Amino acid sequence: MERTVSWDSERVQLLGRRISELGLSIAGSRVERLIARLYDELAERGVAFRPPVYLSDQWGCPDGTPLIGVPFYLADERLEHIEAEHAGAIEGDDEAMRYLRHEAGHALNYAFRLHERPEFGMLFGDYYRRYDEHYPADPMSREHVRHILGWYAQKHPDEDFAETFAVWLTPGLDWRTEYAGWGALAKLEWLDGIMAEISGIAPAPLEPTDDDLPVGAMTWTVADHYADDEPLLIGDARQFDGDLRRVFAMAADAPAGEPAERYLARHEGELVARVAYWAGVGPGVVRSLLRALSERASTLGLRVAGLEAATLIELTAFGTAVMMHWRYTHAFRAARAEVIS
Repeated sequence: MERTVSWDSERVQLLGRRISELGLSIAGSRVERLIARLYDELAERGVAFRPPVYLSDQWGCPDGTPLIGVPFYLADERLEHIEAEHAGAIEGDDEAMRYLRHEAGHALNYAFRLHERPEFGMLFGDYYRRYDEHYPADPMSREHVRHILGWYAQKHPDEDFAETFAVWLTPGLDWRTEYAGWGALAKLEWLDGIMAEISGIAPAPLEPTDDDLPVGAMTWTVADHYADDEPLLIGDARQFDGDLRRVFAMAADAPAGEPAERYLARHEGELVARVAYWAGVGPGVVRSLLRALSERASTLGLRVAGLEAATLIELTAFGTAVMMHWRYTHAFRAARAEVIS
């Protein structure tokens, strides 16, 4: 969507509207096509269960309920544009299908209460283990499948199962060959046997309640939705001065170079999307970091000296490293608090 004066005005109006009053519907939207694709994939694998899908505030299955919540912005092109401005990118069809397959795994687990089977605990771990948003991950682990970035299967046994199901369901993927020799293969083989057992069973469909946060219960504004990002407590941003001097140059050394703060502002959306994608963190914390870097770069009078693409690569690598350290620090603190308690 091309940015125009009329769009800027419409954008302001949309940000001020309550989500519950936007009249959003799955019917006729891109979400409807994605759901049809998910149901076709389930049918191809002989699965009778069709988890109901509704529009909510984010991807998810609420509180162990076999329902799939899909972000409301995917049902409206204008809201997708606002999301892309905020997050740096919007889910394409392939990425959205990854999330749908994952959430279908949750829904199936809850519908058939597979986590109560002894084998589940033996293979995936304790379903009732404390759930932490920030978690340590081993990039070299072969005990978990790879599906959503951020080694998401390592987050919790429930996520491990959902990721395993998503891999099992993915069309055209020969998972036996893909995971040959991996510990994760035992989980896939067990799941394959379970699906042969329950594939023809279709539990009664449910409807979301207000507690599940369908769009009708989302009485806050679109702007409020984007105001709740997790803050990044940077403290004294001068700690990044040395890093910034490695990426950019002093004005005396690159007098014709673009001011670094202007470069950062111009590439903010792309950097937010890239760093959030690779580090597995929310866009809000990445944006906080980039704006702190921009402020320091302006104070230092830094300029772009190298090739634009090379500078973007360096910033992506640096930002991802900072976010991964931040994420692991949070995971360490959470684990330590659990041990102490």
